[in-house]
Amino acid sequence: MVSDVIKSWWANILLYGLSLGLLLAALQFSQYRLLTIGNAEKWYIGLVAILFAGVGIWAGRKLIRKNSSEPTPISAEFLPKEAVLKQLGITPRELEVLQQMAQGLSNQEIAEKLYVSLNTVKTHTSNLFSKLGVLRRTQAIQRAKAIGLLE
Repeated sequence: MVSDVIKSWWANILLYGLSLGLLLAALQFSQYRLLTIGNAEKWYIGLVAILFAGVGIWAGRKLIRKNSSEPTPISAEFLPKEAVLKQLGITPRELEVLQQMAQGLSNQEIAEKLYVSLNTVKTHTSNLFSKLGVLRRTQAIQRAKAIGLLE
């Protein structure tokens, strides 16, 4: 008798739980429909904005790649010693900055040519000075020529 009461009690709990769960799901679905149907215009505008942002990013990357593919100032027969670059820990970008310095460009001109900020050029220059063990640009160029990084 007690077991029948407990079974009936559990059945009622399960029935109420299931009905409340279904009611909650129906409310969520109706809220979702109101959100999407009532604001459909805003959703479409948002999707178009995302589409145009994606196209803008893609086009910007294409244009930057096109401009950065300008010929490098190194001659074809001269390639810096890879072992020296690895030993000193000089990155390819730092090597580009060093080559621009050897051409006599200022930090601002290097920044414009390499499409980076002035602070980035200053950071690369500082890193080069410490890696080459020098204090000035002229010393860096002389040292780079002596170890074969520049012509």
